[in-house]
Amino acid sequence: MRTTARWAATIGLTATAVCGPLASAAPAAPGNAPASLYAPSALVLTVAHGESSALAAPERAVTLSCAPMPSGTHPAPAEACAELRAAQGNFDALASGDNVLCTREYNPVVVTVNGVWRGQRVSYERTYSNECIKNALGASVFAF
Repeated sequence: MRTTARWAATIGLTATAVCGPLASAAPAAPGNAPASLYAPSALVLTVAHGESSALAAPERAVTLSCAPMPSGTHPAPAEACAELRAAQGNFDALASGDNVLCTREYNPVVVTVNGVWRGQRVSYERTYSNECIKNALGASVFAF
């Protein structure tokens, strides 16, 4: 049941993030210029305590839209979008924090990202050994 609820929440948030801006836009008349010159970049990020998203219920979820301008419920959308652009959308290549000291405590935290990055479907999951490591390695993208 938890997995069903997780998927329902993720799909609902993704649909809202991706389709929400489209719902208010007027349809373009034939022969007009495209409504946007930017490929869509709308993501739903979740965090939960556990070893995998299948076994843990999300504790927090935010939306992040990077085109045409940073927005969403993420606490620092401009910084997160800048870091993602610098990493070319590769979540494993996000710059880690320098001089961050974390304990060796094992309290796993799993992050998921679902949505669209520059027009390409994204589905990402990573488990960090604790919250400190997540914040150090995920930079501001996963700091929510």
